[in-house]
Formats: sequence, C-alpha cells, structure tokens
Amino acid sequence: MDIEKPYLLFLGDVRDQLAAKTAHGIVDWRPDWCVGQLRLPGCAADCGLPDMDIAQAKAKGARTLVVGVVNPGGVLADAWVDTLVQAMEAGLDVATGLHKRLSSFPAVAAAAAKHGRKLHDVRFPDRDFATGQGTKRPGLRVLTVGTDCAVGKKYTALALEKELRQRGWKADFRATGQTGILISGRGVALDAVVSDFVSGAAEWLTPANDADHWDVVEGQGSLFHPSFAGVTLGLLHGAQPDAFIVCHEPTRTRMRGVKHPPPSIQDVIDRTVLEGRLTNPAIQCTGIAINTEHLGEEEALALLEATGRAHGLPCVDPLRTGAGPLADALASRFPRG
Repeated sequence: MDIEKPYLLFLGDVRDQLAAKTAHGIVDWRPDWCVGQLRLPGCAADCGLPDMDIAQAKAKGARTLVVGVVNPGGVLADAWVDTLVQAMEAGLDVATGLHKRLSSFPAVAAAAAKHGRKLHDVRFPDRDFATGQGTKRPGLRVLTVGTDCAVGKKYTALALEKELRQRGWKADFRATGQTGILISGRGVALDAVVSDFVSGAAEWLTPANDADHWDVVEGQGSLFHPSFAGVTLGLLHGAQPDAFIVCHEPTRTRMRGVKHPPPSIQDVIDRTVLEGRLTNPAIQCTGIAINTEHLGEEEALALLEATGRAHGLPCVDPLRTGAGPLADALASRFPRG
C-alpha cells in the first residue's frame, strides 16, 4: 500500500509516551513527513510536534491522518471515531496499524465511502501475492536478522538506509511490519500474510532493480524463536539477501514471550547462511548491530569492540555509534563498479 504524505499524527487520549510509540517512530525517522499532532483532552503523550486541529493540518498540506498509538488489544477506541470521520470529511485519508480493520466501524466506513477517502489498515495487505519462486533477480539486498524479536532490526535497517543515501547510493528501506510501513509510506506486514505466500510477498516487496541499488529489508522475528520462525524463514527466502546483519540485545536471558534462551550471534550467522543459500547461494553476513540502550557508555563501547573482534565483523549500535561501518562493509564486499 502507498500512503499519501504528509501526515497528521493522531495521539488520541493515551496516558503515556509509550502508548504513542508508533508516532514516535515516525517522528524519529520521517520528521519531514509530519505536519503536526492532534491530541484529545487528557492525552499525556507528546511527540514534540505542533498541536493542531484537522482544519489547520489540512491547510498545512496534510493528506493522511495516522493513528500513531497502540493500546491493549490493538482496537480503535470509540471516543476516537468522531475524529476519524471529521478527518475524512475534510479530505484526509486515514491509516492505522491496529488489529481491527477501520471498515469494521460503520461510521468510519460510511464516511470513507461518502467522501471517497482511503482507509489504510497497514497490518492487512491490500493485495494478493503469488507463491515465492526463488529465481535470482537483479539488484542488491541486505536483510536485518535477529537473535530475538524486538532487538533493533527495524531501526538498524532505517539507520543503514539513511547512511547509504547520505553517501549518494541508491537505497530504499523495505518495510515488513506495520510501524515500518507508516515510517516508509509503503510495504507489507508479513505477519498478516497467509503462510504459503510470505516468500512471494517478500519477492514482490524487493523486485528486480538496478545492479547498484540496495533494498534494505526490515527483518521480522528470529529463526530461533518458536513463535515466529516461520515468518522469518519465509522472509529470508523471498528477500534473497546478498548480505545480512545480525541484530542482538545483550541483556536478555530468555527470548520474548517464551522460556527459550536466545541463541548466540554465531548460531544466527550459521543458521541464516544455511537457510538463505536456498535462494541465494552467495549470502553472507556483513555486520552486527547490538542494541546497547540498557548499558552505560563505557560498557557498551567495550562490548561492541569485543564482539566485532570475536566475529571479524563490524559491530555497531546504530543509534549510539552510527551505521557507517555497516555501510563500509557493503562497499568493500560489493564494489559499485
């Protein structure tokens, strides 16, 4: 799906900053796509954008009202429906990453039909996909993979895309989850694709391209996670990456939501190469990204240096130390002619 920009970020009446994490992610990576924020009475979240109503946002050029919040159960609060209807009456589309389709709310569906507006349920694909074929196609692709869920795969991919573009390279972030789609404006939420078509959806997302173009693909789950390894494997086969970066959170003793301990970084490298060779025999690991947010500066830098040395790979925290070494590795291993 392609979502019209710029955005007016709707924060509803959420009670804390964490509940607005989707909006924060958009502001972190695409601030130029955001004209402002709309908050209802009682909202305690603040993305640091100008507060404005729908009319003001429309005058500033807003094209889509983005529901930038998460809540228990991922549902649309009844108190928010009137705002969404008003946005469509003013000529805005509406986008959300929540679990329930916007069209399931009668007032929202009626307003969209009456005013000819688009409803973007970014968690649900708006098209069908073929099964994956595994045929080699032109272009270069780098995939972020993880020792667990929520270890920084999306932020690593975004940081790498930014670094490559700053160097003048052709590069595009390819979103595979709902927040990533709202940050990029397009993509496929792979966890909502029927299992037989996950690899095909990944192929569609990363089509044939120029020989020097990089698709920087947002990873999902982990090959070692008992809940989500199926999506991870389908994405790996469909994305057909030439390179991959292992993402890791060093303080965890169990994988999220299960009792299994996380694998080692080397385990992930070995398994990813083994499984990835099915559709790209030349797949290789080119770097490591460690989320060091729970570590002090000295401890974090020591860990990055030791891990990189142990594996013979550049090792960074993309937010603390930057993605430059990851881009350097791609440049050295895949010369640009």
